[in-house]
Amino acid sequence: MSRFIGTKAVSVRTLWIDTNQEPSEKKIIMVKHETFVLENGLRVLVHPDKNTSIAVMNIIYDVGARDEDPDKTGFAHLFEHLMFGGSVNVPEYDDALQRAGGENNAFTSSDITNYYLTLPSNNIETGFWLESDRMLGLSFDPRVLEVQRKVVIEEFKQRYLNKPYGDVWHKLRALAYEEHPYKWPVIGKNLTHIEQATMEDVKEFFYSHYVPNRAVLVVAGNIDPDQIYKLSEKWFGEIPRGKDYVRNLPGEPVQKSGKFLEVASDVPLDALYKTFHMPGRFDERYHATDLLGDMLGRGKSSRLYEQLVKKSKLFSNISCYVLGSVDPGLLVVSGTVHEGVDIREADRAVEEIIYDDKLSFGQNELKKVKNQALASHEFSKVEVLDRAMGLAIGAIAGRPEYINEESGLISSVNMEEVSEIKNSVLQKNNECTLYYCRQN
Repeated sequence: MSRFIGTKAVSVRTLWIDTNQEPSEKKIIMVKHETFVLENGLRVLVHPDKNTSIAVMNIIYDVGARDEDPDKTGFAHLFEHLMFGGSVNVPEYDDALQRAGGENNAFTSSDITNYYLTLPSNNIETGFWLESDRMLGLSFDPRVLEVQRKVVIEEFKQRYLNKPYGDVWHKLRALAYEEHPYKWPVIGKNLTHIEQATMEDVKEFFYSHYVPNRAVLVVAGNIDPDQIYKLSEKWFGEIPRGKDYVRNLPGEPVQKSGKFLEVASDVPLDALYKTFHMPGRFDERYHATDLLGDMLGRGKSSRLYEQLVKKSKLFSNISCYVLGSVDPGLLVVSGTVHEGVDIREADRAVEEIIYDDKLSFGQNELKKVKNQALASHEFSKVEVLDRAMGLAIGAIAGRPEYINEESGLISSVNMEEVSEIKNSVLQKNNECTLYYCRQN
């Protein structure tokens, strides 16, 4: 029999700050939750909030593009669509949810697949019925596969093949990664993998990944934990546990020299992209890297924007950001070069800044980006759906308390850690550069 394994209900001191002012302390309540695990391995987190009239369900599956066969890519994204195409006992998922006053959506990344819905709290059992039925099994109707295949193919063409700069991440990922499956984007390597997907391929992928022991369910809002416990047992308890999945992905070797690619296409302006390998999302060095990127290229007061957009006017826009992937990911510098500016000149100007041995940041710069990051994180907990999603993402990585820990992790970053990350990440041999140029 399942049982409760823990309850969290604590408060902390944290920073709630105006990004232009001195930090001020404000007591906030952490995201409270209760956790239990069903016998089939499904982890369930319950976050009550009596200040809302709605309930939300967020179910996250521990499967993303990184779990795909290199010769059958795009399947995780295909399933984002297929999961709405009808299940064993429910031919029309959307119709049933809408009749209960609900709405839903989903997204796929290289690391996870996430489904979420909101509905009036008194109709929460409808959500359990719908989500459990598609975990139990899809309809596997050949007509549904063909419809969703066409949808994905059309999306691939519109967003990645026929759009200016649309295939940039196909090129950048393939340039930056040699072994790790981050080397292809979520949409897949190419169209043929989805075009040639068989029903047998689809079934194998589903029963390998969309199983209780590879999922986390978070229920939040105006709900009662005891009720959620009973509903979880009722609707999910009898779904068979899937085979244990051991993620054994090839590690990305240390990059020993810089890489370069130049492409020409029908784009309005030349664009520059640089990537640098960096620690993964739950690495202790992640936030120092993220804040380094913010100081370099977050907003109009950042170093790159100040120097290259406002002063030298080499770029019309430029930014620096991290991808936030679970496994070691990428710090990215990207910018659009001004009309008439040679992209090589623009690239040299970027490198003069990021490779400057004397480049250092003041305490005020670090404080500013730290305050921005803290404010963004706290605002991300305002809506109950966002809280549910934050709990789910942490739980699937084995850190359900991460949503409550992250402010402290950001606050604790110091200048020495940022300097160490700069010296290890911003290295020429760790760089990949892509010139995406207009055709002559």
